[in-house]
Parts: sequence; structure tokens; C-alpha cells
Amino acid sequence: MTLHVSGERLLTADGAPVRLRGVGLGGWMNMENFITGYPANESAMREAVTGVLGEERAELFFDRLLTAFFGPGDAALLAELGMNCVRIPVNYHHLESDSRPFEIIERGFRHLDRVIDLLGEHGVYSVIDLHALPGSQNQHWHSDNPTHLAAFWQHRHFQDRVVNLWETIADRYRDHPWVAGYNPVNEPGDPSGKVIGPFYDRLVKAVRAADPGHVLFLDGNTYSTDFSVFREVYENTVFVCHDYALAGFAHGGPYPGMTRGEWCDREQLERAFDRRTTFQRQTGTPLWVGEFGPVYTGDPGVDEQRYQILRDQLEIYDAHGAGWSLWTYKDVGLQGLVCAAGPYGERFGAFMDKKRRLGADRWGSTMEESADELAPLHRLVEREFAAWRPYPWGARYTTDDLIRHILLAQALLPEYAALFGGLDDDGLRALADSFALEACARREPLLDLLRTNLRGTS
Repeated sequence: MTLHVSGERLLTADGAPVRLRGVGLGGWMNMENFITGYPANESAMREAVTGVLGEERAELFFDRLLTAFFGPGDAALLAELGMNCVRIPVNYHHLESDSRPFEIIERGFRHLDRVIDLLGEHGVYSVIDLHALPGSQNQHWHSDNPTHLAAFWQHRHFQDRVVNLWETIADRYRDHPWVAGYNPVNEPGDPSGKVIGPFYDRLVKAVRAADPGHVLFLDGNTYSTDFSVFREVYENTVFVCHDYALAGFAHGGPYPGMTRGEWCDREQLERAFDRRTTFQRQTGTPLWVGEFGPVYTGDPGVDEQRYQILRDQLEIYDAHGAGWSLWTYKDVGLQGLVCAAGPYGERFGAFMDKKRRLGADRWGSTMEESADELAPLHRLVEREFAAWRPYPWGARYTTDDLIRHILLAQALLPEYAALFGGLDDDGLRALADSFALEACARREPLLDLLRTNLRGTS
């Protein structure tokens, strides 16, 4: 069932066309603050929790979480919906240690192997996505970045390690029929735009030497929006766009209506999609949206507008024959098809409310939380540094990143970690098992929407 690119389509070995449509498995082998409720970045969170529990009991919790987060029932649910693909984000820390670079951690593959095989049993492909790279390939929490600097592009050492990692991954899965391919760098953010092109040339050559058969899924620069960095159209490659709707962000809406001074409706969604896929259409390569999806609020009226955004996007993708991977499958309530409940929500609910009140998670923040306290700082930056245009999204976003999403988020870490105190081993297992499918609440309107779309189109 190995796939390959033929013009604008993906085909099986016997020539049958395949349109990959499914979800991203965010928060699993690459944990994110808004997905599982912790503050700041994954490595800092793990260090804080380990400081409370000790290494052995922290490993018990985190390994149990990996087991509970995705099991046979999850694979069956996705297949029942009609999905045929899961994009699996991975943090490099599972496969290599900063203290022992270039030494592969064999044990780190055990859960990835398990889930790829589970999905394959249900006829669902996997796209392996390296979501967090050594040195951090972009400026934000989802590359496990504790700062706002993407050091990956500044140091050849980090790039060498990623080439080594991908040679290992490609060699391991080269004969696996249910691996659709490899997404080597999620949302790169090379500020200069000068390093990424030569790095992709080098990486593609190395991966092809280890595995000449599998498809490569390559993100454009600046968070998969800029494809001018590609100096050639590599064979057997899908160039991946990300297509988040402005009105679907935490600060977005109404829909249709104005968001941050821009009118948002279906026509605007289609214009944005056309712009983001210009390179793919010009090069005659497949259209695949690696990430998209609105944020839900808990307000039925607002969330119905978010569902309409999703319906409109899916209809646009259907009209263009584009594949897609919806972000994200499971979380604590912001975007998931299913959402953790039970002991985890009970123990961390008040803390997550505080985090929301402070706007300490970038993805869940409207950037208006604590507005009275932060407004003087924003005014100061606007007045004194009017010409400052930091990469990637400008002064307002960078100021919020530095203060709200790094400083405040890191200050919250001890409070989060302390909530693990006093729990015995059974208590830790119960927390982790809150993410098992049978313990989760299902977002039924979203499941019905996806089921209707997937069963009604091909």
C-alpha cells in the first residue's frame, strides 16, 4: 500500500488514487501546553514535574499518559469516521538526548511503532512529523522552545543531528506499508530565509539515500506559508501548507464578520487557501493542508460559527481535491474531537482556569487577558520602537510572546508541578488514564460534521 506522488495526486503502488484526510495527534509524542493543560514548553514542564515526583515516578506518569492517550479504540474511532490518515507529531527528545547527541534512543520508538501498527490495522496511514527539533526550528512553544529564538538555523550542530535522526527514522520505516511518508520539519521559522533551502537540499538527499520510496511532506518557511525557499521541486514530494482561519482563532469572530479589522467569510477563506497553495498549483504537485481547524470556546453560539468555518473549509478542500489533517484529535477542551475529563480535569481545572485568565497559552489566548496591566507596555513599545518589526509576526505578537507566553507561563510551572504532590502511584495512573478514550467527552457536533463530510466525499 506504499504511496507515491504522481503529478497532482497520491497513488498506491497499483495506481489507485488516495486523498489523505484525517487528524493530527497533537499533545502525544510532542506535548503542548494548551492540549494537556500545563504551562510553558514541554521540557520545562517535565523538569518541574520530575522535581516533585522524582525520575522514576515521573516516568511512570508520562509513559502511562503515552499509553492511555492513543489506543485501539482511538484508531477504531478515526476509521469509523472515515479518516485514512493521522499526522503524528514527535519531539526529538524521545529519540535523542541533548547530553548524548547522535546516540539514538531505541526505546523511544516503542509507542510510535505501536500506534503506526494500530492505525495500519484499521487501514489508516501515518505521516511521521518531527515537530520539535534540536535547537528549536521556530520561535514558539510547539517546537519545545523555552525562548523566542530559533537556534536551529544558527548552529550546524543542530542541523547535523536532525539529518542523523531522519536517516535513522527513514531506515526504520522504509518498508512499512502504512507509513504514508515523512514530514521532517514542522513549521520552520528561519528568520533569514537563507539557511532553510540548502538544509532541505541536504536533508532530502540523506532521507532518499536511506529510504528512496516514501513520500516527503515538506513545510514552507515562516510556519509553512513561504514556499519561495524551495530551489527545486523534489521528486515524490508534497509541499505542505497550513491553513488556519483568522476568524477561527481564540480572538476571532464573529463569522461571517470582522476579525482584527478584516472581513472574514467563505470568500475570504477561499482566497486565503488559493494564496497559500499557489506554489503547489504552479508546480503541479498535490494539495495537502497539514494543519487547520478552529478553536472552540464552550459558548454554543460562537462554537456553531466555528463549525461553519470548518464546514466551509472542508467544502473548499473538496472542490480542489485537497487532502487535510485537522488539528487536533484529543485535548482538554480547546480543539479536540474528544476531550479529557475525570481526575485530571478535577485536579488541574482551577489551575487551567487561572492560565486562561492570564492568557498564558498562545493558542488559547485572545491577547486581551490582563489587558489593564499589559496595555502600558504595549503603548511603550508602540511609542518608543515604532520601527520594530520582529520576525515572524511583528511587535504586538512578540511582546505578548515574551511577557505572557514565556515569562508568565514559566512563572506558572512550579504551581502546576506542585499539584502532582501527595499523589500515590494509583493517583498518577488515574491522572494519565483521564486521557483514555473511554474517559473522554466527545464533541459530538464536530464528530458528526466530520463523519458527514468524509462519508459523503472521496
